Amino acid sequence: MSGHSEGRTLNRLAQEQSAYLLQHAENPVNWYPWGEEAFAIARQRDCPIFLSIGYSSCHWCHVMEHESFESEEIAEVLNRNFVSIKVDKEERPDVDKTYMTYIQATQGGGGWPMSVFLTPDLHPFFGGTYFPPQDAYGRPGFKTVLNRLASIWSQKKEDIRASSADSMRQLGEIISSSASGSGAAGGATEELVKSISLCAKQFEERFDSRLGGFGSAPKFPRPSELIVLMTEYVRLLYMNKNDEARRMLHMATFTMKQMAAGGMRDQLGGGFHRYSVDEYWHVPHFEIMLYDNPQLVQSNLAAYQITRVLDHASIARGVLDYLLRDLKHPEGGFCAAEDADSLDTSDGKKKEGEFYIWTAKEIDEVLGGGGGAGKFSSSEVASMFASHYGIKPEGNCTRSPRSDPHHEFQGKNVLYQAKTLEETASATNVSIGEADEILSSCREKLFNVRKTRPRPFRDDKILTAWNGMALGALATAGRVLSSEDPPLEKLFPVEGRDPMEYIHAAKTAAECIRKNLYDQSTGQLRRAYMNGPSNVPGFSDDYAWCIAGLLELYFATGEVEYVQWAMELQDKMDELFWDAQGGGYYQSPSPTSSTTKSGEEASAGGGPGREGTSASVLLRMKEDYDGAEPASSSIAVSNLWKLAALSSTQKATELKKQAEKCAAGFSGQLKEAPSALPQMCSALHLLEVGHARQVVITGGKGEPDTEALINAAYSVYAPDVVLIHLDLSNENLMNFWKQQNPEAVSIAEATGMTVNEPATAFICQNFTCKKPTTDPEVVKKTLAEVRGQAGSTTLRRVGVELPFKQKEG
Repeated sequence: MSGHSEGRTLNRLAQEQSAYLLQHAENPVNWYPWGEEAFAIARQRDCPIFLSIGYSSCHWCHVMEHESFESEEIAEVLNRNFVSIKVDKEERPDVDKTYMTYIQATQGGGGWPMSVFLTPDLHPFFGGTYFPPQDAYGRPGFKTVLNRLASIWSQKKEDIRASSADSMRQLGEIISSSASGSGAAGGATEELVKSISLCAKQFEERFDSRLGGFGSAPKFPRPSELIVLMTEYVRLLYMNKNDEARRMLHMATFTMKQMAAGGMRDQLGGGFHRYSVDEYWHVPHFEIMLYDNPQLVQSNLAAYQITRVLDHASIARGVLDYLLRDLKHPEGGFCAAEDADSLDTSDGKKKEGEFYIWTAKEIDEVLGGGGGAGKFSSSEVASMFASHYGIKPEGNCTRSPRSDPHHEFQGKNVLYQAKTLEETASATNVSIGEADEILSSCREKLFNVRKTRPRPFRDDKILTAWNGMALGALATAGRVLSSEDPPLEKLFPVEGRDPMEYIHAAKTAAECIRKNLYDQSTGQLRRAYMNGPSNVPGFSDDYAWCIAGLLELYFATGEVEYVQWAMELQDKMDELFWDAQGGGYYQSPSPTSSTTKSGEEASAGGGPGREGTSASVLLRMKEDYDGAEPASSSIAVSNLWKLAALSSTQKATELKKQAEKCAAGFSGQLKEAPSALPQMCSALHLLEVGHARQVVITGGKGEPDTEALINAAYSVYAPDVVLIHLDLSNENLMNFWKQQNPEAVSIAEATGMTVNEPATAFICQNFTCKKPTTDPEVVKKTLAEVRGQAGSTTLRRVGVELPFKQKEG
């Protein structure tokens, strides 16, 4: 965060760590951070609280700050009548979720900035989102709202206290009822798996067959929708319903293609913006959030594994290269976001999208003033680029009435792929490869010029959950992209990295979490790192995503430290968040847990921005919606199932039962509206198949033949596959697996394998294994088989001497 303006008076937020709170440190509003100091002042003054919740890259948060919170006149009204509290929703999702639930229940919708008015007891009695500063178009302005609420409070405060307390009581009862679930496992799972097909069917009914996506504008990238469609594709293949399977796959891949072609993807930088305001995926809301991008990587990697279409690999690479280039934190993790707004140097004002948009003249000056390419002059190259990316002298943000409703982008262009590469190559009479290289060179030139512009503010906060997403995507990419044929070279924004660089980056991110966001003495995670670890304890999504990322990193590397840590975190997650009665995971720990107490004790000394979760959060809820960030319980079902596949028989049984109970906790939602939980529906497929297909690979770590077998295991989209790495020369590793999963070790031991033999893969399912192989092509072929089609060579249970010694070579 840059320094504050010289000579300006700073409020309490200047002592905070959150970038969002620091953005408001110069406001004349007498802001407090969320915590007991503010609550005590409100009780002492017997006045209402104004609670403002947002995040650093939120465009409309900036608008309301400029219009209202920078106003001396409005600040005077706030300071006189209210205690004003500012909250970063990314640091305190529990506070955000509590009051967003109230706003949605009373207003029918919500968003940010969130503006809520509370009693001194923290019960909400009025709220909304963005308020304009003055009355306009028949709507009261923020100043009017403040004066009216202050007047009503002074006259009817006891009535307000009683009604707001009653409203929260009723809301709590509704939430408790909906969160209770069936808590039943076993036979209930058979019923719940029907939700997978119903979920896919609901998306099929909303599919935009012309432009991709599901529903109308604005269009959000919700990767869990894509994953469940590809999961249903796999399921339908099992059932020999090939035509239906192809439909599911088409909806997913076509949507990914349309997203990547639009302006919602930064065509020069490779990352994805938050969402598209129009139906074409063209004009975005320009903020870039860390959480969207790793999930889109995973979706495109899955599509590449299924289709072998290199475009999906290229999209995934472009995103990852953006993360490593522009969001990498010096500590090794990844920053939370980049702002939508940046400075327009022509008038000194910050404007949305200013960093990303171009006039046709600017494009022509950069591309048309230098040397040409091949047979093309520089002006012809500029013309080719303009045609391919839809550049127009009058601007191109007029494709839809939704694209630019406030006429902010008149005469400006948001780059999008107006033509396919094949169309551009044909129109210019060159090969597809040559057209690709010319356009890549143009993109890099424009990118380098764009770097000289004032860049949007970057929120350097490291969030545990989002970094878990990132390390998981990097780890998976390192293996999946190793099978590219041919390997992708540099075609900017793709850097042409060796895929193993992504695995190295994943390991660095994991170490960042361990160093900065993990307390080894308690085994607990912290929510965020901002010039130091926050005392806000980790929430259930921090644990779920960190576990998921660590498991992917283990599968990619075979390094047991990652699976050991994942197991420890799962135990801690169960201790802090598990609902033993109803199933599923609460968002926040119990107010009586050791985590909460340590957070409150740490904040008692007044450490800035460090207050832990506490009883001040009125509602303890379970997330039951897989939105931009899927619910922790949805991720946990997959985690538990994978941990079961890595465990001994008895432990595996316990973990799978817990996974079933976790899903059963959301049975009502899954049966009535499964499209609200697409990530959970994908996880239900794992419960449906029961046992994982275990790929046990024995071989020296890092040896070429071992690496080849691991890469082969990633060549197919098979969500039911888990890898176990055994290195007979590593005594510590073998001792770990003898304790953790002796059945897996017995597979290698039963064949009489020795240290010096070639790397070998055993593919096993439900206690039976196929013939071992040293051939990566056999691994690819076997995993590509529809599950259960091909017979196994052995009929013996794991742990008993297996009736083969031979190897395929």
